Amino acid sequence: MIKIGEYNELEILRDTDPGLFLGDEDGNEILLPNKYVPDHFEIGDTLEVFCYLDHEERPVATTLTPQIQLNDFALLKAVSVTSIGAFMDWGLEKHLFVPFKEQALRMVEGKWYLIYCYMDEMTDRLVGSSKTNRFISNEEISVEKFEEVDIIISRHTELGEEVIINKKHKGLIYNEDLYRTYSLGEKLKGYVKKVRSDNKIDIVTQQIGYKNIEPSAEKVLEILKENKGFLALHDKSHPEEIKRILEMSKKSFKKAIGSLYKQKMILIKEDGIYLN
Repeated sequence: MIKIGEYNELEILRDTDPGLFLGDEDGNEILLPNKYVPDHFEIGDTLEVFCYLDHEERPVATTLTPQIQLNDFALLKAVSVTSIGAFMDWGLEKHLFVPFKEQALRMVEGKWYLIYCYMDEMTDRLVGSSKTNRFISNEEISVEKFEEVDIIISRHTELGEEVIINKKHKGLIYNEDLYRTYSLGEKLKGYVKKVRSDNKIDIVTQQIGYKNIEPSAEKVLEILKENKGFLALHDKSHPEEIKRILEMSKKSFKKAIGSLYKQKMILIKEDGIYLN
């Protein structure tokens, strides 16, 4: 089955005037237009292509890289707003349609929005939605404390950064656990700090407890090397100064230098730490 909105590994079946016809093991075929045909190919070769619907709603393949795929989230720019909805640039010739009913706030041309891409069951077309909360749930939690997860920054709030976890759940990085500024739609690794009794999930961007010592120590070493073997930081340094220089908490910093000191990799003096 050729999957619309996803990458497919397909075989080159034949070369025609409009382009290459590609097929899957079930006998389904799709056109790869001439503009995307590789310079060198053989009938029977396999190509990885992204498949979607063209301007005439016909399945078509492309070698362009989409910024979003089916059942995924991404930050996209609204390139036009019409009487029926907004159209987002997602890296392909045909823009991704976001109807008004799927807009959390009325979209404005030229602005960026976090979008979820789904298949509309009524029309069998790929559609976007900025009502991202509809596509995540914390009813049944699939993550646990200390687990490494994939997160997307979904909203800036007074409490901190709201995130989407593993494309499934909603979480929050509290301000006290933020060590740099994040952008809407930014994707990064996070760690589950706590799953609360009401199924709310606290997230941090640094490993927790004993798991945090090794990567934090490595980061301190890297910064030391970049600064000719010296950092004007020590256990009495202000937490904000540590946060500014190393993007980590003072607690993580103290664990890191303690670990490095035990391994005799650094010297700790009154004016700072030195590479040994």
